[in-house]
Amino acid sequence: MERRLGTVVAALGAVGDTRPRPRIVTSRVVGALFTMHLARVGSLNALEQTGRTARWRRLVGGPLPSADTQGRVAAGLDITQIRAAHHALYTRLKRNKALPAPWHGLVPLVLDGHESTASYRRCCVGCLKRTVKTAAGERTQYYHRYVACALGGDDHHHLLDAEDLRDGENEVAAALRLLRRVVAAYPRAFDVVLADAFYAQAPFFHAVLAMGKDVLVVLKQEERELHRDAQALCDMQSPQIFRRKDGKVHVACWDIEDLTSWSSLGRPVRVVCTLETRTIRRQLDGELEDETNEWMWVTTLSRARASSRALVDLGHARWDIENQGFNEAVNHWGLDHVYRHDAHAMRAILLLGFLAMNVMRAFYRRAVKPARRARESLQHVVRLVQACLYREPGRGVAPG
Repeated sequence: MERRLGTVVAALGAVGDTRPRPRIVTSRVVGALFTMHLARVGSLNALEQTGRTARWRRLVGGPLPSADTQGRVAAGLDITQIRAAHHALYTRLKRNKALPAPWHGLVPLVLDGHESTASYRRCCVGCLKRTVKTAAGERTQYYHRYVACALGGDDHHHLLDAEDLRDGENEVAAALRLLRRVVAAYPRAFDVVLADAFYAQAPFFHAVLAMGKDVLVVLKQEERELHRDAQALCDMQSPQIFRRKDGKVHVACWDIEDLTSWSSLGRPVRVVCTLETRTIRRQLDGELEDETNEWMWVTTLSRARASSRALVDLGHARWDIENQGFNEAVNHWGLDHVYRHDAHAMRAILLLGFLAMNVMRAFYRRAVKPARRARESLQHVVRLVQACLYREPGRGVAPG
């Protein structure tokens, strides 16, 4: 695997930090943090305990820096250069056709917010504050929240970047700041922006359209005039009937174009409503049961660019950032762990974690043979990588 990381290693080797005369070169610290994520070690202190093996000299060019050193240096890392490493990996994967577009040809960029940590006691300069009512009265809670974005595809989910929420702003403001940076760095990487119902706001739609991209968001607010008009038109039309791509979901779809009920937007939009039914087996008694869900989306995509079937698939792709993004990042990669309670260090380490997730997924998807993937999960391959940190070359596992 080490031979396949040349592009990423070269890009990470250029990452600098704010120390005027460092005794330990920055590349050793960055390499250690990146390796920690690749192997899912979970904490700086746990990583420090692997420092007795001679393998570290080959991995980072010297002894493993201490946990305190890694945390201190992370607080001054150049995040712009970490983002450059993300771009280098994306360019390499795209050139090798490892990030194919979905079947309908429209590549989505998914936006969503995530709260990474909250505490009543620990705080830093970058913490957000809120008042929480508890049994003991009102208390001030300190927390960190960021917006992340990821490219979607039929067989991949590629995390690109993240942006912190600032004091006094909402999620949409941080998302637009993130989106402007991503569009500047990846102008042709995606076609449509996906988001949840909170983003169904005219300023967000106007900003995305000004960047030359289309928008697709969930529409939930039943009190909105747009929602009521779309529902009324659906009741007067016959639906299209088809199945989702996996063939397991039966879809009744109402596709309505040129709705002008969103007066603050000032332009027609398209609303798609679906009634989706899938057959599930109840866990309690093993009986088969039909489960039905209703969905509604509003979009700027025309029917000429995206068919009803394509738009339904795009709408459900929004959940990929929850399932393959935040849930996997938190439960398997430990990216909600506070490695050092400093806003800059937290963002730098998070972006290195995103990079490690992208690398391991691409390696598993493209370099591991299908027969081996059928019997060994990605988690198993990561554990093999982790085992290398505890093994002296030629001597088996290092003694405890």
